[in-house]
Amino acid sequence: MSKNTIISYSSDLENFFTFCLNKNFNLLNNEGDTELLIASYLESRVADGISKRSQARVISSLRAFFKFLEMEGKTESNPTERIDSPKIGRHIPVVLSVNEIERIISSVDLSAPEGHRNRAIIEVLYSCGLRVSELVSLKISDLFLEESFLRVTGKGDKQRLIPIGDPASDALNLYFSVRRLGKISKGSEDVVFLNRRGGKLSREMIFIMLRKQAEAAGIEKEISPHTFRHSFASHLVENGADLRIVQQMLGHSSILTTEIYTHINSERWREGILKAHPRR
Repeated sequence: MSKNTIISYSSDLENFFTFCLNKNFNLLNNEGDTELLIASYLESRVADGISKRSQARVISSLRAFFKFLEMEGKTESNPTERIDSPKIGRHIPVVLSVNEIERIISSVDLSAPEGHRNRAIIEVLYSCGLRVSELVSLKISDLFLEESFLRVTGKGDKQRLIPIGDPASDALNLYFSVRRLGKISKGSEDVVFLNRRGGKLSREMIFIMLRKQAEAAGIEKEISPHTFRHSFASHLVENGADLRIVQQMLGHSSILTTEIYTHINSERWREGILKAHPRR
Protein backbone atom coordinates (compact mmCIF):
# COMPACT_ATOMS: atom_id res chain seq x y z
CA MET A 1 0.00 0.00 0.00
CA SER A 2 1.44 3.38 -1.00
CA LYS A 3 2.05 6.26 1.42
CA ASN A 4 -0.65 8.36 -0.27
CA THR A 5 -3.20 5.53 0.05
CA ILE A 6 -2.42 5.22 3.77
CA ILE A 7 -2.90 8.98 4.17
CA SER A 8 -6.26 8.81 2.34
CA TYR A 9 -7.50 5.88 4.46
CA SER A 10 -6.40 7.61 7.67
CA SER A 11 -8.19 10.79 6.61
CA ASP A 12 -11.37 8.81 5.87
CA LEU A 13 -11.35 7.30 9.37
CA GLU A 14 -10.58 10.63 11.05
CA ASN A 15 -13.58 12.20 9.28
CA PHE A 16 -15.76 9.28 10.36
CA PHE A 17 -14.62 9.53 14.00
CA THR A 18 -15.37 13.28 13.98
CA PHE A 19 -18.83 12.50 12.61
CA CYS A 20 -19.39 9.98 15.44
CA LEU A 21 -18.29 12.52 18.07
CA ASN A 22 -20.65 15.14 16.68
CA LYS A 23 -23.47 12.59 16.93
CA ASN A 24 -22.38 11.59 20.48
CA PHE A 25 -22.12 8.04 19.19
CA ASN A 26 -19.95 5.43 20.91
CA LEU A 27 -18.91 2.85 18.32
CA LEU A 28 -18.28 0.14 20.90
CA ASN A 29 -21.57 0.50 22.80
CA ASN A 30 -24.09 1.21 20.03
CA GLU A 31 -23.58 -1.70 17.68
CA GLY A 32 -27.28 -2.02 16.86
CA ASP A 33 -27.39 1.47 15.34
CA THR A 34 -23.93 1.46 13.76
CA GLU A 35 -25.13 0.45 10.30
CA LEU A 36 -27.62 3.34 10.29
CA LEU A 37 -24.91 5.71 11.46
CA ILE A 38 -22.57 4.60 8.66
CA ALA A 39 -25.33 5.08 6.09
CA SER A 40 -25.93 8.58 7.47
CA TYR A 41 -22.21 9.34 7.31
CA LEU A 42 -21.98 8.16 3.70
CA GLU A 43 -24.98 10.32 2.77
CA SER A 44 -23.21 13.33 4.26
CA ARG A 45 -20.08 12.61 2.19
CA VAL A 46 -22.15 12.29 -0.98
CA ALA A 47 -23.77 15.64 -0.13
CA ASP A 48 -20.23 17.06 0.14
CA GLY A 49 -19.82 16.16 -3.53
CA ILE A 50 -17.17 13.43 -3.33
CA SER A 51 -16.83 11.21 -6.41
CA LYS A 52 -18.02 7.60 -6.65
CA ARG A 53 -14.40 6.49 -6.58
CA SER A 54 -13.88 8.38 -3.30
CA GLN A 55 -17.13 6.94 -1.93
CA ALA A 56 -15.85 3.43 -2.69
CA ARG A 57 -12.57 4.21 -0.93
CA VAL A 58 -14.40 5.52 2.17
CA ILE A 59 -16.45 2.31 2.35
CA SER A 60 -13.27 0.26 1.93
CA SER A 61 -11.64 2.21 4.78
CA LEU A 62 -14.61 1.62 7.09
CA ARG A 63 -14.86 -2.03 6.09
CA ALA A 64 -11.21 -2.62 7.02
CA PHE A 65 -11.61 -0.73 10.31
CA PHE A 66 -14.66 -2.72 11.44
CA LYS A 67 -13.04 -5.97 10.33
CA PHE A 68 -10.15 -5.10 12.64
CA LEU A 69 -12.58 -4.43 15.53
CA GLU A 70 -14.27 -7.77 14.85
CA MET A 71 -10.92 -9.62 14.86
CA GLU A 72 -10.00 -7.91 18.15
CA GLY A 73 -13.30 -8.98 19.70
CA LYS A 74 -14.51 -5.39 20.12
CA THR A 75 -17.63 -6.02 18.05
CA GLU A 76 -19.60 -9.16 17.22
CA SER A 77 -20.17 -8.40 13.53
CA ASN A 78 -19.07 -6.08 10.75
CA PRO A 79 -21.81 -3.46 10.13
CA THR A 80 -20.39 -2.63 6.70
CA GLU A 81 -21.06 -6.09 5.24
CA ARG A 82 -24.50 -5.10 3.92
CA ILE A 83 -23.32 -1.76 2.51
CA ASP A 84 -22.60 -1.91 -1.21
CA SER A 85 -19.88 0.11 -2.87
CA PRO A 86 -21.00 2.34 -5.77
CA LYS A 87 -20.37 1.02 -9.27
CA ILE A 88 -17.52 2.92 -10.89
CA GLY A 89 -17.77 3.28 -14.64
CA ARG A 90 -14.79 3.44 -16.96
CA HIS A 91 -13.72 7.07 -16.78
CA ILE A 92 -12.13 8.61 -19.86
CA PRO A 93 -9.51 11.04 -18.51
CA VAL A 94 -9.02 14.61 -19.68
CA VAL A 95 -6.26 14.88 -22.28
CA LEU A 96 -4.57 18.01 -23.59
CA SER A 97 -3.70 18.45 -27.24
CA VAL A 98 -0.10 19.10 -28.24
CA ASN A 99 -1.08 22.69 -29.03
CA GLU A 100 -2.61 23.16 -25.58
CA ILE A 101 0.51 21.82 -23.89
CA GLU A 102 2.70 24.15 -25.96
CA ARG A 103 0.48 27.08 -24.97
CA ILE A 104 0.83 26.22 -21.28
CA ILE A 105 4.61 25.92 -21.58
CA SER A 106 4.81 29.22 -23.48
CA SER A 107 2.69 30.96 -20.84
CA VAL A 108 5.39 30.51 -18.17
CA ASP A 109 7.04 33.82 -17.30
CA LEU A 110 10.75 32.98 -17.29
CA SER A 111 11.58 36.33 -15.69
CA ALA A 112 9.66 35.31 -12.55
CA PRO A 113 11.68 33.79 -9.66
CA GLU A 114 10.15 30.33 -10.18
CA GLY A 115 9.81 30.64 -13.96
CA HIS A 116 12.54 28.22 -15.03
CA ARG A 117 11.53 25.76 -12.31
CA ASN A 118 7.88 25.80 -13.37
CA ARG A 119 8.74 25.36 -17.04
CA ALA A 120 11.03 22.43 -16.20
CA ILE A 121 8.25 20.82 -14.13
CA ILE A 122 5.77 21.01 -17.01
CA GLU A 123 8.33 19.77 -19.55
CA VAL A 124 9.28 16.78 -17.35
CA LEU A 125 5.66 15.88 -16.59
CA TYR A 126 4.81 15.76 -20.28
CA SER A 127 8.10 14.32 -21.54
CA CYS A 128 8.23 11.48 -18.99
CA GLY A 129 4.61 10.94 -17.88
CA LEU A 130 5.47 10.98 -14.18
CA ARG A 131 3.02 10.78 -11.30
CA VAL A 132 3.11 13.94 -9.19
CA SER A 133 4.47 11.92 -6.23
CA GLU A 134 7.31 10.71 -8.47
CA LEU A 135 8.02 14.25 -9.66
CA VAL A 136 8.34 15.81 -6.19
CA SER A 137 10.54 12.89 -5.06
CA LEU A 138 12.85 13.10 -8.07
CA LYS A 139 16.53 13.37 -7.15
CA ILE A 140 19.42 14.91 -9.04
CA SER A 141 21.23 11.58 -8.67
CA ASP A 142 18.35 10.01 -10.64
CA LEU A 143 19.03 12.20 -13.69
CA PHE A 144 21.25 11.01 -16.51
CA LEU A 145 20.69 13.86 -18.92
CA GLU A 146 23.71 13.18 -21.13
CA GLU A 147 22.37 9.67 -21.70
CA SER A 148 18.81 11.07 -22.11
CA PHE A 149 17.03 9.11 -19.40
CA LEU A 150 16.06 9.34 -15.75
CA ARG A 151 15.42 6.81 -13.00
CA VAL A 152 12.05 6.93 -11.26
CA THR A 153 10.93 5.24 -8.06
CA GLY A 154 7.22 4.50 -8.40
CA LYS A 155 4.55 2.63 -6.47
CA GLY A 156 5.85 -0.13 -4.24
CA ASP A 157 9.34 1.39 -4.50
CA LYS A 158 9.67 -0.14 -7.98
CA GLN A 159 12.26 1.60 -10.13
CA ARG A 160 12.07 2.18 -13.86
CA LEU A 161 14.11 4.02 -16.48
CA ILE A 162 12.37 6.60 -18.67
CA PRO A 163 13.77 8.37 -21.74
CA ILE A 164 13.73 12.17 -21.51
CA GLY A 165 13.43 14.43 -24.55
CA ASP A 166 15.69 17.35 -25.40
CA PRO A 167 13.13 20.09 -24.52
CA ALA A 168 12.73 18.69 -20.99
CA SER A 169 16.46 18.10 -20.60
CA ASP A 170 17.25 21.66 -21.76
CA ALA A 171 14.61 23.08 -19.40
CA LEU A 172 16.18 21.19 -16.48
CA ASN A 173 19.65 22.49 -17.29
CA LEU A 174 18.35 26.07 -17.42
CA TYR A 175 16.56 25.54 -14.10
CA PHE A 176 19.72 24.13 -12.47
CA SER A 177 21.65 27.25 -13.49
CA VAL A 178 19.15 29.26 -11.42
CA ARG A 179 18.61 26.67 -8.67
CA ARG A 180 22.22 26.73 -7.50
CA LEU A 181 21.97 30.49 -6.85
CA GLY A 182 18.98 30.12 -4.51
CA LYS A 183 18.49 28.76 -1.03
CA ILE A 184 18.89 25.02 -0.54
CA SER A 185 17.79 23.59 2.81
CA LYS A 186 19.79 20.93 4.62
CA GLY A 187 18.66 17.52 3.44
CA SER A 188 17.32 18.87 0.14
CA GLU A 189 20.63 19.05 -1.72
CA ASP A 190 19.71 16.11 -3.96
CA VAL A 191 16.06 17.10 -4.49
CA VAL A 192 15.41 18.36 -8.03
CA PHE A 193 12.48 20.73 -7.55
CA LEU A 194 12.66 23.13 -4.60
CA ASN A 195 10.29 25.69 -3.13
CA ARG A 196 11.24 29.27 -2.24
CA ARG A 197 12.59 28.15 1.13
CA GLY A 198 14.88 25.63 -0.50
CA GLY A 199 12.86 22.61 0.59
CA LYS A 200 11.01 19.89 -1.27
CA LEU A 201 7.96 21.02 -3.24
CA SER A 202 4.58 19.67 -2.13
CA ARG A 203 2.09 18.02 -4.47
CA GLU A 204 -0.41 20.77 -3.67
CA MET A 205 1.99 23.46 -4.90
CA ILE A 206 2.33 21.62 -8.22
CA PHE A 207 -1.48 21.47 -8.57
CA ILE A 208 -1.83 25.21 -7.89
CA MET A 209 0.98 26.17 -10.26
CA LEU A 210 -0.38 24.08 -13.14
CA ARG A 211 -3.88 25.47 -12.80
CA LYS A 212 -2.53 29.02 -12.80
CA GLN A 213 -0.49 28.32 -15.93
CA ALA A 214 -3.46 26.70 -17.67
CA GLU A 215 -5.56 29.75 -16.85
CA ALA A 216 -2.80 32.05 -18.15
CA ALA A 217 -2.75 30.02 -21.38
CA GLY A 218 -6.51 30.29 -21.78
CA ILE A 219 -7.09 26.55 -21.27
CA GLU A 220 -10.60 25.95 -19.93
CA LYS A 221 -10.16 22.25 -19.17
CA GLU A 222 -9.77 21.39 -15.50
CA ILE A 223 -6.25 20.03 -15.30
CA SER A 224 -3.97 18.42 -12.74
CA PRO A 225 -0.47 16.92 -12.87
CA HIS A 226 -2.09 13.64 -13.94
CA THR A 227 -3.51 15.39 -17.02
CA PHE A 228 0.03 15.64 -18.39
CA ARG A 229 0.59 11.95 -17.64
CA HIS A 230 -2.62 11.08 -19.50
CA SER A 231 -1.61 13.33 -22.40
CA PHE A 232 1.88 11.80 -22.54
CA ALA A 233 0.46 8.26 -22.80
CA SER A 234 -2.37 9.18 -25.16
CA HIS A 235 -0.05 10.96 -27.59
CA LEU A 236 2.35 7.99 -27.57
CA VAL A 237 -0.46 5.54 -28.38
CA GLU A 238 -1.89 7.93 -30.97
CA ASN A 239 1.48 8.00 -32.74
CA GLY A 240 1.82 4.23 -32.83
CA ALA A 241 3.83 3.38 -29.70
CA ASP A 242 3.56 -0.23 -28.54
CA LEU A 243 1.17 -0.51 -25.59
CA ARG A 244 3.64 -2.69 -23.63
CA ILE A 245 6.30 0.02 -23.90
CA VAL A 246 3.81 2.66 -22.73
CA GLN A 247 2.91 0.36 -19.82
CA GLN A 248 6.56 0.12 -18.79
CA MET A 249 7.11 3.87 -19.04
CA LEU A 250 4.03 4.60 -16.92
CA GLY A 251 4.95 1.95 -14.35
CA HIS A 252 1.61 0.16 -14.65
CA SER A 253 1.61 -3.33 -13.14
CA SER A 254 -1.19 -4.41 -15.50
CA ILE A 255 -1.63 -3.78 -19.23
CA LEU A 256 -5.37 -3.40 -18.53
CA THR A 257 -4.69 -0.07 -16.83
CA THR A 258 -2.77 1.17 -19.88
CA GLU A 259 -5.53 0.11 -22.29
CA ILE A 260 -7.61 3.14 -21.26
CA TYR A 261 -5.49 5.17 -23.69
CA THR A 262 -6.66 3.09 -26.63
CA HIS A 263 -10.22 4.01 -25.59
CA ILE A 264 -9.29 7.70 -25.56
CA ASN A 265 -8.09 7.52 -29.15
CA SER A 266 -11.12 5.44 -30.21
CA GLU A 267 -13.31 8.19 -28.76
CA ARG A 268 -11.37 10.85 -30.70
CA TRP A 269 -11.75 8.76 -33.85
CA ARG A 270 -15.52 8.53 -33.27
CA GLU A 271 -15.82 12.27 -32.62
CA GLY A 272 -13.84 13.01 -35.79
CA ILE A 273 -16.21 10.92 -37.89
CA LEU A 274 -19.31 12.48 -36.33
CA LYS A 275 -17.89 15.96 -36.82
CA ALA A 276 -17.17 15.30 -40.50
CA HIS A 277 -20.45 13.56 -41.29
CA PRO A 278 -23.04 15.79 -43.03
CA ARG A 279 -25.89 14.39 -40.90
CA ARG A 280 -24.17 14.27 -37.55
